[in-house]
Amino acid sequence: MAHSKKTTATTPSPKAPGSAVTRAELITLLNEDLAREFQAIIAYVVYSQTLKGAAYMAIAKELEAHAGEELAHALTIAKQIDYLGGTPVTVANPVKSSDKAEAMLQFDLDNEGDTIANYRQRVRQCEALGEYAMAEEIREILRTEQEHQIDLATALNKNVPVVGLPS
Repeated sequence: MAHSKKTTATTPSPKAPGSAVTRAELITLLNEDLAREFQAIIAYVVYSQTLKGAAYMAIAKELEAHAGEELAHALTIAKQIDYLGGTPVTVANPVKSSDKAEAMLQFDLDNEGDTIANYRQRVRQCEALGEYAMAEEIREILRTEQEHQIDLATALNKNVPVVGLPS
């Protein structure tokens, strides 16, 4: 009997009060995030190996490290999707390519900005649904994504872009 009480107590309503999304919608949004993480993995792997010129050797090594971090993010997001009862996507968003190093880095910088905006929103959505542990997992990913943004802006000799919530 205690087991059924626990199940009832932890089964959230389809839409928690004050939340902008349902659990099903959160699964969809997390799958969009996962597709972006897959995109980032591919981009960082390709860009780290194809950047040319002495000026880009240090950033190429940094991009290799970013690829591993993005893989860890993908695993975390896939785990959260499974926890919510969803199925993780298997297809990445398209990866832009260029033979110009600055263009590759700008593509990455732009993608990091989009990712940061979406994860900021995801934290709020998780908390509104009472998924506080999930929000903390995403906060940790967000911290790393902001570090990537700083690295890329620095490599491009630009100010770090101001990122809001997605439109």
